[in-house]
Amino acid sequence: MATTRSRTIKPDAICLAATDLAREAARESAGAMGVGEYLGAVAEDDRVVTHLFACTHPGYQGWRWSVTLVRASRAKVPSVNEVVLLPGEGALMPPPWIPWAERIEPGDVTPGLLMPSPDDDPRLEPGYTGGEDAADTTPAEASQIRAVVAELGLGRERVLSVLGRDEAAERWLAGDGGPDNQMTKLAPATCDTCAFFVRLSGSLGSIFGVCTNVYSAADGSVVSVDHGCGAHSNVLSDPRAAELPAPVWDTIEWDDAGSLFD
Repeated sequence: MATTRSRTIKPDAICLAATDLAREAARESAGAMGVGEYLGAVAEDDRVVTHLFACTHPGYQGWRWSVTLVRASRAKVPSVNEVVLLPGEGALMPPPWIPWAERIEPGDVTPGLLMPSPDDDPRLEPGYTGGEDAADTTPAEASQIRAVVAELGLGRERVLSVLGRDEAAERWLAGDGGPDNQMTKLAPATCDTCAFFVRLSGSLGSIFGVCTNVYSAADGSVVSVDHGCGAHSNVLSDPRAAELPAPVWDTIEWDDAGSLFD
């Protein structure tokens, strides 16, 4: 089997010797950032040499000016091809860029912020809006379809996909409204037997509902049927007697004036 050998590039002598030209080009680009000591040269190709200079700016530690010189065939003087500032070994670098869509976290959408849903969002799928017949009151069949669609909550451009429902269910079950927490362990009963528990509609209603007890920590939040808290509607106060019995010794009123020791 034939093997290929990488060609060793010999530095062009004229480009290699033109350090003053390279330094001057670096100074023009650097301006106030400054050009430091000479760090060497690298042969990029035939008659192409890159000279490296340190950057003296304190905010660019480890960075270096890269000045590439080229020479045309039979030319006696090289030309400046490119001047760039590049990071060297141990250079101070910014953190890697993370797209906004990957940086966003639950709860980041605060008042005034907008978070668009991408067209290919796997949590959503097309809904049923009636298409061209959406505004048509006839025929009667279309009207009946729209009524059924409205009852099912499908009269929207997009609705939750199976993946979207499953992800929401897993997230809610693992959260404070799920069954695996200290609140539920100490509760006298679960939410599915509580009068303040209002089930969600649709398939999620088989597992979840909303708490409506103002005294509960879960008031207004989604809770699972097997969640629980101390504000369950079946928790009753201890019965108290209508009238307290007469005191064994009355120390409030005395029929005759006198002291306790008379």
